[in-house]
Amino acid sequence: MKYKAGGHYEGEFSHGLREGHGHLVDRDGQAYWGSFHENKRHSRGHMVFRNGDKYEGDWVRDQRQGHGVLCRADGSTYEGQWHSDVFSGLGNMTHCSGAIYHGMWINGHPVAQAKRIVILGPEVMDVAQGSSFTLNIQLQQNNGEVARSEDGRVLKISAGIRYVQLPAYSEVSFFKMDKDKREPPIQTPFGFDCIAYPLWSPKSGGLEPRAALESARDPPLLTGDPGPALPSDTSWGQRDMLSGLPGETSSSSRGCEPHCPEDCRCVKQGCARFSDVRLGPPPPGYSPILFLDSLREEAGCRPRGSPGPGRTMPAMQDPPGGSRPDGAATTEPAAAAFPGEYVIMIRDVTDPPFLGHTLPTAFKHLRVLGKGTDQQPHFPGEGPESPS
Repeated sequence: MKYKAGGHYEGEFSHGLREGHGHLVDRDGQAYWGSFHENKRHSRGHMVFRNGDKYEGDWVRDQRQGHGVLCRADGSTYEGQWHSDVFSGLGNMTHCSGAIYHGMWINGHPVAQAKRIVILGPEVMDVAQGSSFTLNIQLQQNNGEVARSEDGRVLKISAGIRYVQLPAYSEVSFFKMDKDKREPPIQTPFGFDCIAYPLWSPKSGGLEPRAALESARDPPLLTGDPGPALPSDTSWGQRDMLSGLPGETSSSSRGCEPHCPEDCRCVKQGCARFSDVRLGPPPPGYSPILFLDSLREEAGCRPRGSPGPGRTMPAMQDPPGGSRPDGAATTEPAAAAFPGEYVIMIRDVTDPPFLGHTLPTAFKHLRVLGKGTDQQPHFPGEGPESPS
């Protein structure tokens, strides 16, 4: 049968209606092979849609209902229960980004979908200068439960340092940026802004950062002792550079999946972990300035002014009101982040966004303590420890 509006049908009829098995091509070029009842697609059938999507499964009166498999043109696949032409019931979605959701669906939407990223641990995380730390991450639903039905979202770590516009001295250390390195400050939920700051890659464990960069065809790193400082993803024009964080990586596998860069982790059952994270030394263009310069001059320390990259600086902040108790001015190469307030950011960089939704960025307030302080670092998932 050929139709005036376009399209045609070849198959079984009953009283002039499509009934039984047949092949229908509509005026839009969409094709259906399968069973019909009273002129409608009914029981089992296979259809190719105009947008390239393909479905094979159960039908009830022209709507997908029962069990079926949808293969979308973008590479995403859903297999599970349907009702009234939408996902409904238990089903498994493998997204074209590599992310997976396995669980209940209602009216086309996942019931237990992640809505936010949470970095576990104390509100303010204390870390000793030069020490590494571990971050445990959860994807949580609106009710606070872990979204264990999700796998494969890609999370990316970056860092920032508190951005302060100060007079000649202050009680916090901060960085003066060269004019050609200035970037808009990043807003945080802690009542202050930050500017991008690099994470540092230890040379032990995992792929060498230079090799990682060369394998990714990125420009070479600016290296120097004791190791390379890698810019965060928000610095220098939003360039994506590998941080070489070791954690669960190995020399044969960068990240948890082949498509994950080393500063990323793939979520497994709603959880992820960034191990052995370390803040790097100040990068080129960032000039560290410590407070109370005049008092430091009186104590015989370096004259007022900031050294350039690679120059030595005091390894810790002097206590307010005077120089160090022992009167000494200990200096060492700027091999690690200076004491101060930093921010760790975890972003959802799943590409394309999983089910069209990108999770909001999570922030952790990080406080780097100077060497010799009596405060102990806090670790994610644990309460603050008592001073020793």
